[in-house]
Amino acid sequence: MLYGIRDIRPMFPLERRVTVVCGHYGTGKTNLSINLALECARQGEDVTLVDLDVVNPYFRSADYADILTRSGVKVVGPNFANTNLDTPSLPAAVRVVIAEGSRVIVDVGGDDAGATALGVYSRTLLESDPDVIYVVNKYRSLTTHADEAVQILREIEATSHLRATCIANNSHLKQDTTEKTIIDSMGFAEEVADATGLPLRFTTAPRGLDFTLLNKIENIHPVDVLVRAPWE
Repeated sequence: MLYGIRDIRPMFPLERRVTVVCGHYGTGKTNLSINLALECARQGEDVTLVDLDVVNPYFRSADYADILTRSGVKVVGPNFANTNLDTPSLPAAVRVVIAEGSRVIVDVGGDDAGATALGVYSRTLLESDPDVIYVVNKYRSLTTHADEAVQILREIEATSHLRATCIANNSHLKQDTTEKTIIDSMGFAEEVADATGLPLRFTTAPRGLDFTLLNKIENIHPVDVLVRAPWE
C-alpha cells in the first residue's frame, strides 16, 4: 500500500477544456502531462495529449503512447519520419484537436524551441482560452532561484504569445526525492507565485512517499514517476 495515500484526497487540478503544460527544460513537464492525461481518462473523460516537445528526444509524451492509448488517451505528437531528429514536423491535426477536442492537454518542450512550437498554435490556443500551467522545479539548474524561474517564464510567454495562468510546483530530485525535498521547495514555489502574481495551483509528490508528512501542504497532488531517461 502507498504510505499515507488514504490520508489525502487527490485534487484534480485542471480547470479548463484545454491545458498547456510549459516550463524550463527538465522540470518534469512530460511526466506531469502524462499523469494529468491518465487521471482524466480514469475519470471517464475523452482526453487527447498533444506532444509539442520538439526539443528533447529522450522525454517526449509520444514515446509513452502505448501506456496512454491502453488507458484510453489519444496522443498527437511530432512526426520524426523523414526529418532531422532536431527538427521534427508537427501534424496538422494539432489545430483540429485544440479547437475541437473535449479535453486537451498540451505538453510543451523546454526553452525557446518549445515555446516557438507553441507559438505556431497560439491563435488557435487563444481562441480556446487555455489554462497555461507553468511548471517549476527548485532543483533544476538555471531555475534554482525564483528570479531565474520568473525570467524563464517571461521568455516563454514572449515567444509563445500566451500568458501563464498558474504555477505548478513539481520540484524533485528524480529517484532521490524525499518528503524533505518537497517540503524544502515550498518557499521557492511560493516566491515564484508571488513574483508573477499567479496562484500556486498545486504541488506534486511521487506516490510512495509518506503523505502523512506532506498533507499540510495545500493542494498536494500525487503523481506516478513514469518518465525515465534510457540510462535510468
